[in-house]
Amino acid sequence: MTEWVAICVGWALVAVGFAGCFVPVLPGPPIAYAALLLLRFAGGGSSPETRLLVVAGVATAAATVLDYAVPALGAKAFKCSRAGVTGCVVGTLVGLFFLPFGVVLGPFAGALIGEATAGKEFGKALFGATGAFLGFVSGVLIKLACCGLLAFWFFRATTDRHCGAEGGGDGARDGTTLTSQTAVNHE
Repeated sequence: MTEWVAICVGWALVAVGFAGCFVPVLPGPPIAYAALLLLRFAGGGSSPETRLLVVAGVATAAATVLDYAVPALGAKAFKCSRAGVTGCVVGTLVGLFFLPFGVVLGPFAGALIGEATAGKEFGKALFGATGAFLGFVSGVLIKLACCGLLAFWFFRATTDRHCGAEGGGDGARDGTTLTSQTAVNHE
């Protein structure tokens, strides 16, 4: 695979990773992390350093664990039922068909309906739905922060080599820039 193909596929992975921050069935940060791995194994001058891959891998793992833990903790803190949490997930998926407001209103409405079907009175159902919703939003923000960091590192890894930037990646640090398929030294 040529380096340019790896970069294009990598950006597609980063974009899908960002989409995965909102879609519960797509693991956003691991998909975005795959872009860095692809760049590393594709070779070429854009290959990120091993140290960066380890740090990015730890950040990805932490975001993934927190994505599962934080919504559950939020729901538990607000005494949300299992039906409310399930409703939050279903509402998220249904909300995707009603962009952009469905992404925000769907999880809350789903949690509220779930709480109501669990037999809670409206005030308690609203309180539990708020907890499920806040947990969901917290998980999304954690994933967005991680994907943003991974996108930044991917950008740096690809531009260090091609723009002759100093200080990142394993790319050339001698002022070279990529033209066509060969590197030309500009001094």
